[in-house]
Amino acid sequence: MKLPDLEALALFAKVAEAGAFAKAARDLGISKATISKAVTRLETRLGTRLFHRSSRQLALTEAGRGVLSGARAMLSAGETAEAQALDAAAAPRGQVKLAVPMSFGLAYVAPALPDFLEAYPDVTVELDLSDALVDLVGGGYDVAMRIGVLADSALVARRLCDVRLLAIAAPAYLKARGTPEHPRDLSTHDGLTYGLAVTPEIWRFRSMDGEDVAVRPRPRLQSNNGDALMAAVRRGLGIALLPDFICARDVQSEQVVPILSGWLNGLTGVAGLHLVTPPGGHRPARVTALIEFLAARFAAAPWRQVKQR
Repeated sequence: MKLPDLEALALFAKVAEAGAFAKAARDLGISKATISKAVTRLETRLGTRLFHRSSRQLALTEAGRGVLSGARAMLSAGETAEAQALDAAAAPRGQVKLAVPMSFGLAYVAPALPDFLEAYPDVTVELDLSDALVDLVGGGYDVAMRIGVLADSALVARRLCDVRLLAIAAPAYLKARGTPEHPRDLSTHDGLTYGLAVTPEIWRFRSMDGEDVAVRPRPRLQSNNGDALMAAVRRGLGIALLPDFICARDVQSEQVVPILSGWLNGLTGVAGLHLVTPPGGHRPARVTALIEFLAARFAAAPWRQVKQR
């Protein structure tokens, strides 16, 4: 079995795109004769003419139109494969635009990035810290870190580790108001709520036996940033429901206490830390380098390795 004449198919696609043999030759930096011979060779092999040729006009035949789609796909696949190989061989360079939630970014990503920048001196990073759900494609982002249970989308997601949501309060608050034994008990307690949650005023829990409970704590303070709630928690002003990466150090130092440990928060599953990228096959080496760095750094949930002070 003979292999396809890939060179001739690629040159045929280039001629069809350029609309003239001479223009295709100029674009590719080769002679018109070389292209003409390749197309003639392809026509001979296929047993049909691919172009109607005249001194003034070049037009595809019906057979040429039939071949063109496959020739274009083959050329595109070859160009992608070559670009990926060149990227893999070259040292990563250029800018990567990274979006990260505010609290997580300040506490963990920003301190980690100097290690990445030292390892890749030709790469620059634009770090966007925001709890808003940014549009990766519209905003020109190369990669984002997202926390939660991801909705279905065309974005490419890679889960790094679990993120646990903890109900927490200061010992002084629990001493004064009592420790809730069941999520329903929270309805008589002061709530410090995260404003960007899907339903900030409603906290949802699931028991190990599958019992689902939705409860409304009495609102005392609401914020769109989890760190902003921690000051009120430490002062004993209420109970908060926060991810463990925000409260891990306070739990370790016993400034705050987890409650309702037999319950999981939410009805949609265990939240996670994810790396999310726009759809598309080809990824520059600089983006791959940052993704692999972040994946290695956050695979083991470093906030759970915090030692008691």
